Amino acid sequence: METLGHLINGHMVHEGQRQQSIYNPATGAVARQVSLASVATVESAIAAAHQAYPAWRNTPAIKRARIMFRFKELLEQNATRIAELIGEEHGKISHDAMGELQRGIENVEYACGAPELLKGEHSRHVGPNIDSWSEFQPLGVVAGITPFNFPVMVPLWMFPMALVCGNTFVLKPSERDPSSTLFIAQLLQEAGLPDGVMNVVNGDKEAVDTLLHDKRVQAVSFVGSTPIAEYIYATATANGKRCQALGGAKNHAIVMPDADMDNTVNQLIGAAFGSSGERCMALSVAVAVGDATADRLIAGMQAAMSSLKVGAYTDSHNDFGPVITREHQQKVLGFIDSAEQQGAHVVVDGRHIEVCGHEQGFFVGGTLIDHVSPEMHSYKNEIFGPVLQVVRVKTMQEAMDLINAHEYGNGTCIFTRDGEAARYFSDHILVGMVGINVPLPVPVAYHSFGGWKRSLFGDLSAYGPDAVRFYTRRKTITQRWPSAGVREGVEFSMPTMK
Repeated sequence: METLGHLINGHMVHEGQRQQSIYNPATGAVARQVSLASVATVESAIAAAHQAYPAWRNTPAIKRARIMFRFKELLEQNATRIAELIGEEHGKISHDAMGELQRGIENVEYACGAPELLKGEHSRHVGPNIDSWSEFQPLGVVAGITPFNFPVMVPLWMFPMALVCGNTFVLKPSERDPSSTLFIAQLLQEAGLPDGVMNVVNGDKEAVDTLLHDKRVQAVSFVGSTPIAEYIYATATANGKRCQALGGAKNHAIVMPDADMDNTVNQLIGAAFGSSGERCMALSVAVAVGDATADRLIAGMQAAMSSLKVGAYTDSHNDFGPVITREHQQKVLGFIDSAEQQGAHVVVDGRHIEVCGHEQGFFVGGTLIDHVSPEMHSYKNEIFGPVLQVVRVKTMQEAMDLINAHEYGNGTCIFTRDGEAARYFSDHILVGMVGINVPLPVPVAYHSFGGWKRSLFGDLSAYGPDAVRFYTRRKTITQRWPSAGVREGVEFSMPTMK
């Protein structure tokens, strides 16, 4: 059986001390094995990045950008293979995997603008014969730790911008589905990236802790669950590193009485169940304003969900596939059970779905739960599965208070035809990413992605303009060349422009 290794200093490295099985979620069978990096292996990747840094730092930004242009072409040329690898190990249907890849490519396109993004600022004559300017200089060796749910897109949020800013990179992808991540890193080598500039180590907590404690690593970017994000942020910053750690979410959609219900249902179907709900931006709670609105929403959702197609990634006609592991399947089912036990009504039940020919797969069917209340276990926690819960409230303000009170503040949206309501919502909701009749308000690559409250730890969001700030530090230079024959006397007071 194939065993995945690590990409270190431009070469594949294998170690057999510890291995873990990678499952095909659609079949439940082991697809391949992955080596889990030891401390020594991770340290060798950091050493390779550290050694490659001086030459890469001094490579002109336009040359770094040209490698990204070639990398973009290779990603597009190999799109089908990348989608297959995502499907084999994550279970994502091919059309969804292609969408993930395209959103990642958009970040590569943004990174291709490095010469413009890194120009800095210049001011002439800030004082007599004095000029001042700022530069964006790289940090050094930086690391990324990425989740299973977007094995291609999230790494592409990180390393393209980090690299064009002049840093070298060590990536630790999810050990549950690392093949597609490793494949795109090899394409980057093919695009002409020098050895050691980009390294990939597969591993578990041992690898993560090594990255967090090694003093050669200057910054860490993480995407995953909130408890781990808190640990990553606390440990990285305690070790003097810059850190951004994106955590969990509980994204709400307010459905107003005046909403276009047919459109709302269509949007909620995709946003709640796409990618089996394993998205940090998945809409998992619909807050219906008024019982009449809730009843219309439930009726529309029931009708639409009757045609949902759940199955393996190999059939592009399927809407979504399995969840990532057997353990996660049982966790999602447990949340549905708890909602029912606490008094909610399971309107559409996905707990007993069977997919013909894939009876051992980790499937959960689309599930709709009505009469959910804020004290329920399923409401408080991130389910991360194909489950939509409906909460009934009387007013829009009550709905907003509910959202603002939740510990997570990643994404939210409102469905309405009322511009005044939409404006009030976007101005006063305590959430980082807001949609108006847009269920998944994921910013495009030239903006930045990040939530509020316990959905983001750190001062800067992911990708876009914030990525330039995260992966560089500003240096400001003030310069004067004395004129011939002119010398100044000693000055003890604070220099000012008089």
